[in-house]
Amino acid sequence: MARLDTNRSGEMEVYVRVVERGGFSAAARDFNMTPSAVSKLVGRLETRLGVRLFNRSTRKLHLTPEGQRFYDRSVGVLADLTAAEDEATRAVQPRGRLRVTVNLPVGLFRILPLVPTFQTQFPDIDLDITVSDKVVDLYEERADIAIRSGPLQSSGLIARKLGQCRMVIVAAPDYLDRFGRPETVGALDQHRLIGYNFARVISEWPFDVKGDIKTVMPGGKLCVGDAESARQLAIAGGGIARLAVFHVRDDVVAGKLEVLLDEFNPGGGVDIHAVYVGQGGHMPARVRAFLDFCIENVDLN
Repeated sequence: MARLDTNRSGEMEVYVRVVERGGFSAAARDFNMTPSAVSKLVGRLETRLGVRLFNRSTRKLHLTPEGQRFYDRSVGVLADLTAAEDEATRAVQPRGRLRVTVNLPVGLFRILPLVPTFQTQFPDIDLDITVSDKVVDLYEERADIAIRSGPLQSSGLIARKLGQCRMVIVAAPDYLDRFGRPETVGALDQHRLIGYNFARVISEWPFDVKGDIKTVMPGGKLCVGDAESARQLAIAGGGIARLAVFHVRDDVVAGKLEVLLDEFNPGGGVDIHAVYVGQGGHMPARVRAFLDFCIENVDLN
């Protein structure tokens, strides 16, 4: 019989985090522990189980077959424990601090305007929102949810698609008066195209030319770090930008920007995902409440 003072679920949680984070130091930061304390905990766990869970090298931990099996079962056990707690408190309003990081256009134009409504529906959830195009490490930043645009990088995070936003090519009337309006895709070579200076964004602009997808790569003469900066530069007459429809709709209506080459728009758009840390696909009630709210209320068109 297990000793009553053995916190087996706590050991499992630390062990799972060591596996998912790839080392003792990263897991220790998540739990405000020292790496040596995490190492000793795993050592005690191995002693209690009578098996070696890791083969240790100077640079990396490698799971043994026994370690892999224990990890798989631990993930399931922790998910079941969380599900049991959520089921017991399902009638209780979701509560607690929810840390969200969201990219600039979606955050400024779609998430922040909905915060008062969310607060009314979920008064016991304390929101902590960071609006930035910096891709944060959810573990290191202790964030619950990150809302990201474009292709997702391979990670141990769980993703939920919020929608897709259509993209358009835009420029200010002042810019077009000075440099002319491009009537063909090829004419873009003679214009100032606003690009991005970070690798995670799809740099090429796709166009449908008589059924063939052609791409244009913005040059390096004008690059910015986020879509809101590209919008501001375009409004100021700095060049031509490719931005989400929801991001520039008001500017187009107000005459600050004009849509260009829309007859060559291939359709589709950029996927918007919410990613979060989960165990066995399970999510805390406060996270589920926020994601369900976003899917129901956030308009990406």
